[in-house]
Amino acid sequence: MGIFDFLTGEFIDVIHWTDKTRDTMVWRFEREGHEIKYGAKLTVREGQAAVFVHEGQLADVFTPGLYMLETNNMPIMTTLQHWDHGFQSPFKSEIYYVNTTRFSNLKWGTKNPIMVRDPEFGPTRLRAFGTYTVKVADPAMFLREIVGTDGEFTMDEISYQIRNIIVQEFSRVIAQSGIPVLDMAANTADLGKLIASAIDPTMKQYGLSIPELYIENISLPPAVEDALDKRTSMGLAGDLGKFTQYSAAEAMTSAANNPAGGGMAAGLGAGMGMAMAGQMAQGGPWGAAPAAAAPPPPPVEHVWHIAAGGEVTGPFSKAAMGRMVTENKLNRDSMVWTQGQDGWIAAGEVTELAQLFTIMPPPPPGV
Repeated sequence: MGIFDFLTGEFIDVIHWTDKTRDTMVWRFEREGHEIKYGAKLTVREGQAAVFVHEGQLADVFTPGLYMLETNNMPIMTTLQHWDHGFQSPFKSEIYYVNTTRFSNLKWGTKNPIMVRDPEFGPTRLRAFGTYTVKVADPAMFLREIVGTDGEFTMDEISYQIRNIIVQEFSRVIAQSGIPVLDMAANTADLGKLIASAIDPTMKQYGLSIPELYIENISLPPAVEDALDKRTSMGLAGDLGKFTQYSAAEAMTSAANNPAGGGMAAGLGAGMGMAMAGQMAQGGPWGAAPAAAAPPPPPVEHVWHIAAGGEVTGPFSKAAMGRMVTENKLNRDSMVWTQGQDGWIAAGEVTELAQLFTIMPPPPPGV
């Protein structure tokens, strides 16, 4: 490098940063000897903030824009003014670029189950997971409390701590909410907002904020989920006796399709089904005592029509037909009809009416 190029580099300095990564939160502008020149141009793009550190102390924070570092607050750093130090300036300054955009699609989840007291199930354990977004809200605070002198700080270096804070606040909010486990799926949006607001004070101490927090799933232990599935199946089955018969039939079908089980498995399934049905019939542990059998419905009483002299009379009940027999208004040859009967039939040929003609003795023979 020629002397002219060297002197040109001493008179002007351009400071800027374009991020080519997806997880860099803070990047330090690397300058030989950390020497920021007087009159340097500082470019801060949208979604960035620049923190100026002079002689180890945080001096200023620059928002998006173009700046000329030539105010009285900016020390003269050109090595041309320090010939006696061999072009090594004793005044050191640094520029830290802070990414102020949102870091999205970050995962969180409970490493271990959370113990809660559910109003319906009693003490139970829950697991949950979801996503969140994080953003640097106070670049100076974030640099002072978290980054320090790290020249390149990434999201991975702080995500584990944020996950721990989220899980801690999630456990506390869930325990105090009093929301039944079966209703939590309908309240995940409100729970997410509660957790985000509970985390906010701690995040402010880091210079961060959580703009969004989502709960994707809240799950119960496998044993509890199996019990809920059985309870749901019983509710869908309706009649418990029919459900027991169906289960026994399913067991026998499965046993028959199992070549290893053979007839023994089929017999065992059938035996279990019969035992369960017997227990239910006796009011045993498989079900409550069955209700008393309802009496059969009363028989349907027929009514009759009588055809005589080209006219139809009726309908008459069986009792009325009996009185007509005693009054000689109805005899065995009278044509009668009732609902469901195929055509007119002589009363004496109808089994139900034939009994009426045996009340009075027939006329003596030979008369």
